[in-house]
Amino acid sequence: MSNFYAALAIASGASLLSSIDCLVKRLAGAALVCAGLMAATPALADQTVVATDNGSISCDASKDDLTRISLKDDQFASVSKVSSGVASEDFSVVHEPTRGDIYLSVPHEYSKATVSFFGTTQKGFVYKFVCQVSGSEAKQIFVANAEMAKPKEAAQLQRQSGVPLDKRAVSLVQAMFEQKPVAGFEIRDRPRTPVNVGSLKVQLVSEYDGPELSGRVLRIENTSSKPVVISEDLIASSGAIAVSISNPSLEPGQATGAYVVVPGGEM
Repeated sequence: MSNFYAALAIASGASLLSSIDCLVKRLAGAALVCAGLMAATPALADQTVVATDNGSISCDASKDDLTRISLKDDQFASVSKVSSGVASEDFSVVHEPTRGDIYLSVPHEYSKATVSFFGTTQKGFVYKFVCQVSGSEAKQIFVANAEMAKPKEAAQLQRQSGVPLDKRAVSLVQAMFEQKPVAGFEIRDRPRTPVNVGSLKVQLVSEYDGPELSGRVLRIENTSSKPVVISEDLIASSGAIAVSISNPSLEPGQATGAYVVVPGGEM
């Protein structure tokens, strides 16, 4: 069943449903609660990562447009990269001093699969960026420092301590659907290679990892020539706290998003 703990399934070429059905399974096992969630179409180009000082950041950069990298509660002070002078091996990084962001630009002649460079922040942190280059649309990357975020996350977790686990799971499903950051959760937006399970193609798009809950956003596509109905039990283990499928009835070639929440550390 681990093949299904993959990623965000937004229906390709189809209008987004105005609500999603959320099946909440209490850990004790018996009670099932359904909650309807209303949300807008998520912006797939945005990436949110949590970094550590002197750590490496994996990201996705645009091949044909700009990529903006912004720091949370900090600003870039300088960027270091090697310039080869050869168009097929070089790219540009521009520092925007007003907000302290940086912008990546990759020329059409660029032949490598990745761009890499170092960024130093005003608060003294140094990050190594290694970004895969693909796509024609502009992209954004938002970076938060783990040490700076800990006090706020701890306070948020304490405020949530009185909220039942199933309600927190529903809130996590909605946050994953809207691709919003959640206090106390590390978010990784690195799509994995799709896997084929029967007539379904399943891809892990993003992960939300927290101390008590873990969430996975899946993209599921029907690759067969017949309609397929996806059940919650098919994509989640028996220990799942919440399962949501945007469109469980897929026509041939259709794709949908699925969201799975389990106890922290079980993914």
